Amino acid sequence: MKKIFRPILLILFFLVIYIYTCNITLLPNSIIVFQGEELNIKTIYGLRVNAKDNSHSSYNAMQTSTNLSEKISDNIGTVNLSLELFGTIPIKQIDVNILPRTTVIPLGDSVGLKLYTNGVLVVGMSEIRGEDNVNYRPYENSGIEEGDRIIEVNNVAIRNTEELIQNVNKSNGNEIKIVYVRDDNELTTSITPTKTSNNEYKLGLWVRDTAAGVGTATFYEPSTGMFTALGHGITDVDTGEIVEISNGELTTSTIVSIKKGERGSPGEIRGTIESGLKIGEIYKNGIFGICGTVTNKDNIDISYSEEMEVALRNEIKEGKAYIICQLENGKKEKYEIEIQKVYVSNNYDNKSMLIKVTDERLLEKTRWNCSGNEWVANNSEWKVCRSCHTCTCSKSNTRICCFCRYDDKTNERGKINLKIKEKNIDTFHLKW
Repeated sequence: MKKIFRPILLILFFLVIYIYTCNITLLPNSIIVFQGEELNIKTIYGLRVNAKDNSHSSYNAMQTSTNLSEKISDNIGTVNLSLELFGTIPIKQIDVNILPRTTVIPLGDSVGLKLYTNGVLVVGMSEIRGEDNVNYRPYENSGIEEGDRIIEVNNVAIRNTEELIQNVNKSNGNEIKIVYVRDDNELTTSITPTKTSNNEYKLGLWVRDTAAGVGTATFYEPSTGMFTALGHGITDVDTGEIVEISNGELTTSTIVSIKKGERGSPGEIRGTIESGLKIGEIYKNGIFGICGTVTNKDNIDISYSEEMEVALRNEIKEGKAYIICQLENGKKEKYEIEIQKVYVSNNYDNKSMLIKVTDERLLEKTRWNCSGNEWVANNSEWKVCRSCHTCTCSKSNTRICCFCRYDDKTNERGKINLKIKEKNIDTFHLKW
């Protein structure tokens, strides 16, 4: 009997350890909330969240188990919380960034995006045929992998592929020092380039420094001139990682066609930015989308009469809603949807709502492929709710609820491995 009982106890013990480890790991290191918003944190028995200082004494010891749903502060700034086991053993620090309430204008315009990487992105590797007709792999044993960004060669900053080519050729076949970035860490290695029959020197790396495509502008913030677009980050088509950019441009675009979505194959809006006019500058590509500043307001449809206050997530209601999107050139429309579920406790990624498209016009045109649009919901007051995109709720006064909050001045809430691959991205490869 004891022989049977002992392994059962061991299994239960390790199961409890596993459950606690999973719960702790899933809690984010950083959370962004609006001024006056309730903070929702789910934990299990024995885990407790305390304020690390006395400036937010109302928050001290507010959770002993189960769920936390409390208004953390009416003050703007950062609150440091401590996750503790049974209120005594510190396990993890959670930084809560409290942002001021603001007003924005929902957009929904089809726009063009031009992104320039910070350095050059390694997207592949291949052998190089040397001048002696022998194949070489100069990159072998260098430590460089797909997804790394080369930022420096022989103490010279590399901003694009052209600069990489020039500096590799300057080596005349001598070993070169390369600085590259992986997971926000700078690493150093050395590679000896291979000379080809064309009297060029190559590393055997496929690299890229630019990306371009079409997407949807989400909202414009009049007080700062800031815009956001897409509602998700642009990932590299080869590496699957979010593209680290140095800068970029937001332009007008021309819709060419719409590919209807099918089971297992999402639809897409196809467009061109060949003759696009500049709207603004892009300075951020993050998990919640593209962020930048509008510099030419005449080139985008901004309706100041629709300016709305950003609302809190607990004000979002389930029910009838509509989205704003542009499926024809020069024509934005509102289409009905239904918000079926609101994930008020999701502090981890940009999935905040479950919606169902109910507008037959939209279903007929797209079947259904709207991405990065303005979502507007109908229940208590007019509000725009950002959930991967943007949404608005409706009845008397007008306000906006940004559900996937984004603040370019604070760090994002951990690294998410997004599987989304941006459609219609013209990528430029160069083998070097």
